[in-house]
Amino acid sequence: MHQTKMQPAEHLTPRQLQLLRVVASSLDSRSYSPTIAELAGELRISRSTVFEHIAELRKKDLLRAAPGRARSLKPTSKAQKLLSRIDDGHSAHQDAPGKSIPLCGCVAAGSPLQAIENKDTLSLESYFGIDDDTFALEVRGDSMIDDGICDGDYVVCRRACTAQNGRLVVAILDDDNATLKRFYKEDSRVRLDPANDQYQPIYSNNCRIDAVVVGLIRKL
Repeated sequence: MHQTKMQPAEHLTPRQLQLLRVVASSLDSRSYSPTIAELAGELRISRSTVFEHIAELRKKDLLRAAPGRARSLKPTSKAQKLLSRIDDGHSAHQDAPGKSIPLCGCVAAGSPLQAIENKDTLSLESYFGIDDDTFALEVRGDSMIDDGICDGDYVVCRRACTAQNGRLVVAILDDDNATLKRFYKEDSRVRLDPANDQYQPIYSNNCRIDAVVVGLIRKL
């Protein structure tokens, strides 16, 4: 089954963007770049995968390095502008007014209830406890429709590296491809279940949990 690769900006995968941020942060805080081993440990991926991401970032003119020199990784001016644009957009979103909407009570989806209006507010920040580990992803595809998750919905996620069986997770396959599925740990492998009979479960020996899903947002 084809899995969608998430590309948040400039055709970057989430892992490539994360690696670029780690390199830039290390230069800002320590005045030198991380080693391949440090990047692998920070990102929890193999050294060979780090090399692959660095190669892709260099092809995209976002990262440069001096041949044969350790700690020579450095974001290009193009990468610095990209990171600044992303950070500015994130900051503007956080500082924007109107974070909450009025919460006026409840409505029945079964037998009618008496209409009583309550004055309160509902915000994503208060409802999900937004912090650096909380983020949203747009759903692409219909493999989870029987769980009420449709193409174009947004899932609210919290970063995690473990999950209980049956939990809805964002799983990373082969260090790069992301998929939204129900997680089940079997004896020697992981099973990722869809919620659509047209799709088959995914079985993997190289699967990493990136986040658990804690909410769903849909615009009608």
